[in-house]
This record gives sequence, structure tokens and C-alpha cells, in this order.
Amino acid sequence: MTQYLEFEKPLAEIEGKAEELRAMARENDEMDVEKEAAALDKKARDLLEKLYADLTPWRKCLVARHPERPHCKDYIEALFTEYTPLAGDRNFADDHAVMGGLARFDGKPVMVIGHEKGNDTKSRIERNFGMARPEGYRKAIRLMDLADRFGIPVITLVDTPGAYPGKGAEERGQSEAIARSTEKCLALGVPLISIVIGEGGSGGAVAFATANKVAMLEHSIYSVISPEGCASILWKDAEKMREAAEALRLTSKDLSELGVCDKVISEPLGGAHRDREAIFTGVGKALTQMLDAMTDQSPEDLRGDRRSKYLRLGQTGLAA
Repeated sequence: MTQYLEFEKPLAEIEGKAEELRAMARENDEMDVEKEAAALDKKARDLLEKLYADLTPWRKCLVARHPERPHCKDYIEALFTEYTPLAGDRNFADDHAVMGGLARFDGKPVMVIGHEKGNDTKSRIERNFGMARPEGYRKAIRLMDLADRFGIPVITLVDTPGAYPGKGAEERGQSEAIARSTEKCLALGVPLISIVIGEGGSGGAVAFATANKVAMLEHSIYSVISPEGCASILWKDAEKMREAAEALRLTSKDLSELGVCDKVISEPLGGAHRDREAIFTGVGKALTQMLDAMTDQSPEDLRGDRRSKYLRLGQTGLAA
């Protein structure tokens, strides 16, 4: 069954009635309810279009965090072949919040790395809800090093509320690991493409997304802090997260205007979770376009383009 967000409750009622009618018809062959059910389907679609026509930033946050939204593992299974996972940071442990390995995309070798949140209680706990520890970032650095050595493009899939802030993580050098991962992104002599598929939270996301090209799914978010965290700091009240979401400018549209996001990938009506095949196809096409655009660039050009991209950020509108 579809899980509905708080603003989708009227939609849940209509779709529930349509399903109820069809369930009754399945139990009684003499009942013909298709006409009534089809009318309810149309009403539900019209309402869905209205709800998603102009989502507020806070509602975008809710869609980006939807529990049924496809995660990193789903994209890897759908878009890549011959995926060979590589584990461990060769120092402390293997962080299950970060997954990555060698694979083929469109028949060509790539290194794919991403945050994985999990899809049920057991896997979410195992994956630490996508919040990486230092060993996760050090694993990513190791895999990026490997890709650089063999001239293989790197693709990162970002979906994290932020890096894990626990005591153990801080003791093992969380901020240093994030900084080293960001530094490694800037130093790569191979194409680096990052796609924000859900949440892009703080430095935990930047450590994977300091890329030549950053794409965002239409209803994904990317910000320096969560709206709840921002509200707690500024107003001492986490319930002001709606106002914080507005102020943070965290939507794909905002970030495209600011130059942080290079490409916005359209989502199916109602979000990526409502039509997985469509979103996998859209992400696959976007990846192909971005990789093809960097095929003939030299390592020096790739590093230079990446460096200038980030040096230019925030300069729009500044006086000469």
C-alpha cells in the first residue's frame, strides 16, 4: 500500500475508495464498479496534479524523505550492470551507510558510490539511515583513488540527512574525513557526476557532490542544514521548520538559479516513488548526457572546470 504524506490525506481518501470498490468487485463477479472506480481515479489524478503543481519547500522536504522513494541500491540495480561492491576503508571498518563499487553504465566501466538509507526497520538501522561515519568517507576516498588510477568516471548518488554526529564518529575524525573526501573530489582527473536523489544534507553531501556536474531530482533537496536543525538554532523551535525551509532555498529550482545545480531531472507526477521505472529512465538519460559531454576532456581540463565551477559560486550580482 502507498504511504501518504500529511498533505496527501485527501488523495488517500479518494484512492482508498477506488481500491475498496475494486476489492468488492473481486469478491462479487456480478458487481460492475469500473465506471465509478474510473471516475474516482480521474478525481484522484486531478487532485494529485493540483497538490504537486506548486509544492512549498517544506512539502518538497517531505517528498524527498518519502519512505518509498527509490534509494541508492535501487538505482544501482536498475541502471548499472556487473556491479561489484567494494567494502572497507582499510583502516577501521566498513560503513554500511555508504555503498560503492565497480560497475558498467551503458557498457562502459564506472565507479559508483552513494549513501544508502535502507527500506525497512532492519536495513535502516544497519545503514544508519544514510548517515555516514568517517570510515564511510574514507571508503569513498579509496574508491575514488582507484577510479582515478584507472581512468574510470565516478558517479555519486547523494541521499543523506547529513554525516553521523555521534561521539565515536567525532573521535575518529569525522570533519577531517569529510574534508579529505571533498578534497579528493576536487583533485580527480576523471569525470565526476553527482546526483542528489533524495536529501543532500550538509557536509555529508558535499563530500560526495563536489563534482563537475551536479544534478538533482525535481523533488530532492540540498542544504547546509536540515530545516528542523536550522529552526532549532535560529528560533529555538524545531516546529518553525516550514519557515526555515523557505529561507534555506533548498529546492532544485532554487539551487539551479543559484548555479549549485547544473541539471534538474523531472520526476513522475506525485514523486519518484509513484513510478520507479520512469525515474530510472530519466536518471539514466541524464547520466548518459552528462558523461558524453565530458568524454574528450583531459584530466587537467576536468580539474580546472571543477575548480572554477566552485570558485564562481556566490559571485552572481557582486559588484566588480
